[in-house]
Amino acid sequence: MTDTTAGQLRPAPVSTDRGPVWFTSLALAFGTLAIWQLVDLRQAALFLIGSLMGLTLYHASFGFTGGWRRMVVERRGHGMRAQMLMIGVAAVAFIPLLTLGNPFGQPLAGATAPVGVSVLLGAAMFGLGMQLGGGCGSGTLFTVGGGSSRMLVTLAFFIFGALLGTAHLPFWLTQPSLPAISLGTTLGVPLALVLTLAGLAAVALVTAWVERRAHGSLETIKAPASRGWSRLLRGPWPLVGAGLALAGLNILTLLVAGHPWSITYGFGLWGAKIAQAVGVPVASWEFWTWPAQAQALQSSVLEDSTSVMDFGLILGAALAASLAGKFAPKAALPFLSLLAAAIGGVLMGYGARLSFGCNIGALFSGIASGSVHGWLWFAAAFVGSLGGIALRPVFGLDGFKRK
Repeated sequence: MTDTTAGQLRPAPVSTDRGPVWFTSLALAFGTLAIWQLVDLRQAALFLIGSLMGLTLYHASFGFTGGWRRMVVERRGHGMRAQMLMIGVAAVAFIPLLTLGNPFGQPLAGATAPVGVSVLLGAAMFGLGMQLGGGCGSGTLFTVGGGSSRMLVTLAFFIFGALLGTAHLPFWLTQPSLPAISLGTTLGVPLALVLTLAGLAAVALVTAWVERRAHGSLETIKAPASRGWSRLLRGPWPLVGAGLALAGLNILTLLVAGHPWSITYGFGLWGAKIAQAVGVPVASWEFWTWPAQAQALQSSVLEDSTSVMDFGLILGAALAASLAGKFAPKAALPFLSLLAAAIGGVLMGYGARLSFGCNIGALFSGIASGSVHGWLWFAAAFVGSLGGIALRPVFGLDGFKRK
């Protein structure tokens, strides 16, 4: 809607959802204080970092699912190029820091994992699932925070799939695999950075080449009507700016938590605690007998850094949606769409567990850490995403028109 003044068209003012703004602001404040008192200041800081990630993701609509689908269907690569820039900026800090091991008095561990069948299969499942579910790991959380009822279905089945993955992971770890390979440790920091940045640049250049070939030029991004503080508080934010902000927040996560940003481990933990509460003996499953997992299962979820960041992300996205006046948009939920959300959620949860992470833990944090498994995850997930895009019409999902 627009109104006119002196013959000029201007956007109608955006109304803020004041009730949700107050609620989410108080929830963030109370949550920060509660986590500080119940756990420690570090966990409270991670909760706030997660909230800033949620706000950034929502205001920029920064997701891997839509960016990959636009590249495949519309031949537009702006979203993917923003992702490559984000990973590259994080890698410039991650790889040197991780080789130092303990630069600020706290051990730092990268997002590295074995390179094998479980990653290949799990990432392909995840890629397929995210196109049916309508969001990746981070995308699912920030759209849930924005009030999407469909994505609540995706998240519920995401959690179930992650729990199922914990039951089967020991089997998949017996399949052919190479050990975790860190480029920084194996090749040294300079060469690791050169190879990582060259790989990311190559992906970006391929997307630009495909886009120019299809359209003659790269997409021109229209400037939004809002400016200054209004745009900062209500969005929309540019993808490139959001990518740089997320890279900075991931670097901060590494320094505060001692490990990079991850998302889906929390889903498996939540599923295990729910299952345990209703009498399922998950504590006897092999995965949950491993020392770190057993400790997490016995402790409060507030002591799990991934979980508190996930909680913060949801609330940060809810705050962003409320500030933008877009909280809880109403949408029709046909049965086939809900079925796709359920199937996609299970595939993403199971696939993420098999492949040691999602688009954040394995792709973003993995490649930025110099882990070879991150590149294998990227390739396999993109192939799986092609299958998911092809299946979307079966479930009556809209998707993009080919141009």
